[in-house]
Amino acid sequence: MLIRHFWDKFWEKTLAALALVAVLTLGGIFLLLLTNSWKAFSHISLSEFFSAAAWNPAAYETPTFGIGAMLWSTLLVTLGAMAIGVPLGLGTAAFMSELAPARLRNLLKPAVEMLAAVPSVVIGFLGIVLVGPFLARVFHLPNGLNALNGAILLAVMSLPTLVSIAEDAIHAVPKAYKEASYALGATRWETLLRVTLPSCRSGLIAAIMLGMGRAIGETMTVLMATGNATAMPNGFFDPVRTLTATVAIEMGETPQGTTHFYALFACALTLFVITLLINVAAERLAASYRKKGQ
Repeated sequence: MLIRHFWDKFWEKTLAALALVAVLTLGGIFLLLLTNSWKAFSHISLSEFFSAAAWNPAAYETPTFGIGAMLWSTLLVTLGAMAIGVPLGLGTAAFMSELAPARLRNLLKPAVEMLAAVPSVVIGFLGIVLVGPFLARVFHLPNGLNALNGAILLAVMSLPTLVSIAEDAIHAVPKAYKEASYALGATRWETLLRVTLPSCRSGLIAAIMLGMGRAIGETMTVLMATGNATAMPNGFFDPVRTLTATVAIEMGETPQGTTHFYALFACALTLFVITLLINVAAERLAASYRKKGQ
């Protein structure tokens, strides 16, 4: 009994220490970004940084550090990816869980999960050689390197996360709910739409949240396939540059200690705060549904 008690305490303390390490790591990243960003804001006004659309740190006389266009580009590509990926991902998860035969389900599930193993560079390359020319031909554009291209690719990249978590949430719905619905005369579709999906709403919200995090934090794909234009986009057919692409492109070529260098840290901090707020809002929304018994 003493040995068992010792090992129980040992693993309890070990897991608590690992959890603390994770929290401290996150806090350390935040402090690193905050301290370096503060140095940028000693030379750049907050209003200029967040509202100005022009990002031209290489200008000789008056360099400009405005991320307004990049913020809008990031939002545009992410919302486009979610508009494509969420219906496709949730529909795929519902089909695999409730409608697909066992043999087909056993083929679809590993196929969808294998998408997560495809490197983002490969997805970006496919966007350049396949999706881009297709969009240019269909919509009569000079080229297909635009926000729509990036949205399509990010939707595909978010599918493994969306489908896997949504399917687990649907599977977690008690069978008694479905059997009660069938007993009242509901069809399979009515049970799926009015009983199963509302019952696992919190899990579906978590799936969408993590899929959005996957899309908003992607770098290489949007760097390759969206055109990398820092101008303010007017729609999905315009080339864009996201915050992640800006940091990836410019950080390695920027002299340390310059305003430009610290402004890139401010871009990273902005992206960190955005993803944090999305996660907190989604968690609170999911928790509210769980309290309601949904």
